[in-house]
Amino acid sequence: MGMLSEFKEFAVKGNMVDMAVGIIIGGAFGTIVKSLVSDVIMPPIGYLAGGLDFSDLAISLGKGMDGKEVLIKYGAFLNAVIAFLIVAFVLFLIIKGINRAKEAMETEKKEEEEATPPPKQEVLLEEIRDLLKEKA
Repeated sequence: MGMLSEFKEFAVKGNMVDMAVGIIIGGAFGTIVKSLVSDVIMPPIGYLAGGLDFSDLAISLGKGMDGKEVLIKYGAFLNAVIAFLIVAFVLFLIIKGINRAKEAMETEKKEEEEATPPPKQEVLLEEIRDLLKEKA
């Protein structure tokens, strides 16, 4: 099977569409989380820390060759870490919910299989087998 035909099969199955939708929603969700961290979570924390704006926190290393200030912006990094933790936690909750739903469906399916009586011919064959064992 050639690479092109494998790709066609992959794309036709819907995997590409599912992946594209996931990436687009993930990007939008990332934007929302970034705004949540920068605009909702960090301002009250900064206020409680004495009016500190975390996004502006930086360490100056001095002036660069071009005359501009060289900064290590650890406040922006802190915001990014908090945004990542929020996204990771939400994904954890989503995956946990999906796994619970799968387990519930599998348990329900097993219960249905156990509750369903075997077909009549199987019961008859088992009886014949047992009678043959007794005679032997």
